[in-house]
Amino acid sequence: MIRRTVVVEGPLAFRMRRIAAARQNEGGVQIMTLPQLAARLAGGFTRPAQSEELDRAIRSALEAGGFAELESIRSLPGMTRSAAWTLNRLWNADFALADRARERARLQDLMTIDAHVRASLPAGVLSPRDLRDAALQRVAYAPTVLGAVELDRVVGVAPVWRPLLIALAQRVPLIWRNPGDPDVAWFAGELGSDPRPTPAPPEIVSCASPRAEAVEALRWIRELIASGRARPDEIAVCATATEDWDDHMLVLTVDSGLPVHFSHGVPALASREGQTCAALADVLLNGLSQDRVRRLLGRAVGRSRGLDALPPTWAQGLRPGAALFELEQWRRALDEAHARRTDGVDVRPLLMPVLEVLARGAGAADAACGLLLGRAAQALWVEALRRAPPDALEFSLQELRLPDGRDPGACAVWCPANHLAAAPRRFVRLLGLTTRSWPRRTGEDPLVPSHILSRDLLDSVSVSEQDRRAYAIITAQAAGALVLSRSRRNAQGGLQAPSPLLPHGPCTTALKRARIPSHAFSEADRLLARPEEAAISAALRAADACWRNRRNPAVTAHDGRVSHDHSVITRAIAQVQSATSLRLMLRDPLAFVWRYALGWCSPVEDEQPLSLDARAFGELVHEMLKRTVDALEPNPGYVRAARHEIENALDAASAAIGAQWPVERSTPPLLLWRHTLAAARDLALKALTLDEAFQAVTRSWTELAFGREENATDAAGDLLWPQTGQVIIPGAGVRIRGSIDRVDFNSAYKGVRVSDYKTGAEPAKASEIVLGRGAELQRVLYALAARQLVADNPRVIARLVFLGADRPRPYSLPDVDQAIADIGAHISAAIDLLRRGNALPGPDAREAWNDFALALPANPAVYFQSKQAALGRAFGDFARIWSVR
Repeated sequence: MIRRTVVVEGPLAFRMRRIAAARQNEGGVQIMTLPQLAARLAGGFTRPAQSEELDRAIRSALEAGGFAELESIRSLPGMTRSAAWTLNRLWNADFALADRARERARLQDLMTIDAHVRASLPAGVLSPRDLRDAALQRVAYAPTVLGAVELDRVVGVAPVWRPLLIALAQRVPLIWRNPGDPDVAWFAGELGSDPRPTPAPPEIVSCASPRAEAVEALRWIRELIASGRARPDEIAVCATATEDWDDHMLVLTVDSGLPVHFSHGVPALASREGQTCAALADVLLNGLSQDRVRRLLGRAVGRSRGLDALPPTWAQGLRPGAALFELEQWRRALDEAHARRTDGVDVRPLLMPVLEVLARGAGAADAACGLLLGRAAQALWVEALRRAPPDALEFSLQELRLPDGRDPGACAVWCPANHLAAAPRRFVRLLGLTTRSWPRRTGEDPLVPSHILSRDLLDSVSVSEQDRRAYAIITAQAAGALVLSRSRRNAQGGLQAPSPLLPHGPCTTALKRARIPSHAFSEADRLLARPEEAAISAALRAADACWRNRRNPAVTAHDGRVSHDHSVITRAIAQVQSATSLRLMLRDPLAFVWRYALGWCSPVEDEQPLSLDARAFGELVHEMLKRTVDALEPNPGYVRAARHEIENALDAASAAIGAQWPVERSTPPLLLWRHTLAAARDLALKALTLDEAFQAVTRSWTELAFGREENATDAAGDLLWPQTGQVIIPGAGVRIRGSIDRVDFNSAYKGVRVSDYKTGAEPAKASEIVLGRGAELQRVLYALAARQLVADNPRVIARLVFLGADRPRPYSLPDVDQAIADIGAHISAAIDLLRRGNALPGPDAREAWNDFALALPANPAVYFQSKQAALGRAFGDFARIWSVR
């Protein structure tokens, strides 16, 4: 068997040449790259240095320090990558640093790094220059080790390898077949070329955006395969740099089911292991939170040694609303969750050590890797840490790529242009033919800019020239079809000019984004191309009807019109209502249906808030009031307590809430949380000291509940009424529940005073408010509860107090009985409206704080303007509630 060696360039050429050798039953052929050829000739288990080994050695050299110019930047993120980029350029250019180091301190620093790196590499692992020199010393063995050497479609040879090839030409037959570099005068071997096919005439197209280019490319691939014009392994789509199209190609290719090979790999974050690494990096870089930890453990449980014994139900008992941004909050939350667990499993010994590691942040990246990641995810994590410091994990993980597992011999290929230039195909589509990409501009070296060393000394061929050569090679071999594509705008919407490489003769065909293609690449694309088929799709018919009805000036089913006495709405009305649900019923019937009939709710914020929203802040003040009064009752009694006793009880309540709330709900960072507690304490003190004198026979309660379920247990203590006491709105027959902010009861005169505290500023004409256009219902409902639950028809005073004012004043209902009758009439009208099927959006739907804004059309202002007249007719007399003071 005669041995021979074929040298190729790039991963696509390497795999395609191996496939060709297998198909042609070639024996004795070695397929390798130039560095592999040099290592094979050098022998003795010698091999070229890999990027991970170079990065480790460079990092060690930078940590050693002692530089003249690079000392101040040696520890910056990205310095390792920049040094590796510069050293590779110097090595490939065969540049002797020692000859020029005295000219510049920067070159002296690079020589120091170079020497340290070469000395730090493992035994047998060599830099390109050292590997070349080792191969030259054993070039006499080339006939036996290599046999005849053929460079197959190698576009260019770096200067560092040229002396080796010149020496090989004197020992073995050496041929360079189909060279892409016109400058081959230095080559001492034979030059050869295969017969060139007649290139296909170019077709020039323009698309709306990079995504549209990806869509058109997949349509083109489908057309070639479906028509039988080309096999998948004859088709290629390429760009000089693939970043602008990679995400689109990945998603659309999966949707299409087409056999497309990514020669440069797919993003690691598209894999399960990559997502596990991303979840771990999110916790380490952004801190603990319940959402982040749940995401991480959901992917890591059962796949790592640190979580093997952790049950899938580890989160049982944790309150979903608790943000848990601190380790101590986790400790307390897990203690409380363990007390609520029903299975008796204690997850704290397993979970707390993991949380302690995560709480250390990016500095614990190595420890967290071994504890939480499986073997495949660990490999990705180690590679990400090799490329950048732990603080930059977010960016290094985005750059990682994995093999896609496809065979390029049976697939169309999506690749960078330099990969395709070394392994051309007959049917080619070039993307991104704009001035930005074809050709690319040559940038400055990060450590050796042109004013230190001329580019001509380091780059025998510039990036721009490489792109031009790749374009010439690819288009010359495209005998089947050649499509030159560009996008009219970039991903950000900016206009783009056509590339100077585009031929001037052919006309450009503009492909519209919404055009109907002759060949669709996916099911969705097929339905777009066949309207008659899309018309029979139930999902598309529903979507089309929704789109048209949203623009119809009449009220339709997509605006909230439903059948009369719909069973779902009837059940929602029959439930026990609250002030919140009744406000929605009066102010936004559609949102009432969404929330209480369909069970929809707004998404919870994942990030730590800088402040509590108005609703949460109000709950905080009310919680302080309840804890303070509970602490004062029955001894010494709130009505008999001195101011300093009230303040002491309020301080204790504030401290207890400050520790408890962070393990139950999302709270601001510690400093802002303390400020929030202080502001809430000030408002609570205003409420507690608003009334200066009480009679001895008066008792007070805060957050006194009513209308609870029958199986609810009453709180400890002497209450004015049982918390399960039923309250029904007269005239409407609706049962309600709630908690009254404050109740004062005078047993001697059978008088009850209920207070509704508002934490906001006092509005204009506050004394005229009764129902507040349907928004202020609590005071009337509280009065109704006191009227029905206190025996002997007590005298009821219902107050509204705005604590945000400098000097809060209570505003009492002028006529409690009339207000109760009015609210019954309005609720009855709202129920009748819903039963008649008019669950339409009300005035609250137009507010910026609407929790259900996401379910409304994207442009609500235009939507409500077009529907305003129809909605007014549909609501009819019911709309009067929105003008009632």
